[in-house]
Amino acid sequence: MRRADRLFRIVQFLRGRRLTTAQQLAKWLQVSERTIYRDIRDLSLTGTPIDGEAGVGYRLRGGFELPPLMFELEEIEALTLGARMVEAWSSPQLGAAALSAIAKIATALPPERRQWLEASRTYVPQFHIPKQLGERFELLRGAIRDQLIVHFVYADVAKRLSERRVRPLSLYFWGEHWTLAAWCESRDDFRSFRIDRVIRLQVTDEKFKEESGKRLADFVRAQRSAAMARNDPIA
Repeated sequence: MRRADRLFRIVQFLRGRRLTTAQQLAKWLQVSERTIYRDIRDLSLTGTPIDGEAGVGYRLRGGFELPPLMFELEEIEALTLGARMVEAWSSPQLGAAALSAIAKIATALPPERRQWLEASRTYVPQFHIPKQLGERFELLRGAIRDQLIVHFVYADVAKRLSERRVRPLSLYFWGEHWTLAAWCESRDDFRSFRIDRVIRLQVTDEKFKEESGKRLADFVRAQRSAAMARNDPIA
């Protein structure tokens, strides 16, 4: 990490906290406490209003604001590509939010970097994404957020249909398809469902509470255990 980046992160850590020790900062930034003491001293000499002392802790006086951030060209490219991927592969609501965020970033950029953003040539095609897939995605995203039971008919790879009642836990994107991770009450076990195979989706008003053995963390553990049993590579 560049020293300038480390100094910036120290200020960010001190903002909004009553007291932060050099030991905590050293652990978070993976440097020695001596380095933190030197960085705090240099920040104070440049006018950053830091109160505190070694062995006790530090805090940032209220009212201090950081200067506007300058994005690197690669960062601008990454943000633009990310927004276009969200617009193409998620819901209309999230897509609009991503474009709105990019527009806000553009207004804060100097003219030459704003031109770079507008001239970005990284694209994500949208014309082959069914509209109903985005609508389905948004319904499931809301059900996950509000912890609501959902009903649907599911078509498996052989196009066999089955009715499902599930607790939606999360949505995963695998580069081509979105998958719903859920606790399936119809099968009394975890299941993954490709949302392009979900039919007649209905979000109910019935809320569910997190239960041990049926949570997202439990789903992830079950997936890891299954991958290890198959000797699949695990990230």
